[in-house]
Amino acid sequence: MEESSESEHLSQTLHKAHALKVTLESEFDALKQQDLEAFEGLQAQKLEILTFLASEELLERVKVYAEDVSTATNNLVLWDEVMALIAECRDMHRRNEVLINRKLETIRGTLQTIQSPDPLNSVEVYDRLGKIRHNRSRQPMGDA
Repeated sequence: MEESSESEHLSQTLHKAHALKVTLESEFDALKQQDLEAFEGLQAQKLEILTFLASEELLERVKVYAEDVSTATNNLVLWDEVMALIAECRDMHRRNEVLINRKLETIRGTLQTIQSPDPLNSVEVYDRLGKIRHNRSRQPMGDA
């Protein structure tokens, strides 16, 4: 393979890694703002980038880089940059996953509280002084 072709492909891989980073940052912003439409819109873009980065073609090219010492030496700086970006993207993806899981746990807890038929499982409410105000009535609303 031609060295310029290899450099171009590596540059394209670097571009895709940058695009993934931007996409993950946008995804995090959408999650923070609870903009599900924007979040869903980013999924196709992220999938396309991840498909490229996980492709067999890229794997084969990486193997060629490793076998050819002159190509590997010339493109080492670019490849290190790609790998650093991918590691950063992995961390950003984990951060987004943690945020999604926290939101889901909050939603599950809220639903459980709302749907709980147990009248003894009451929600504690704070008064104006910041102290817990105990539920005055332990009777279900239907009996009151």
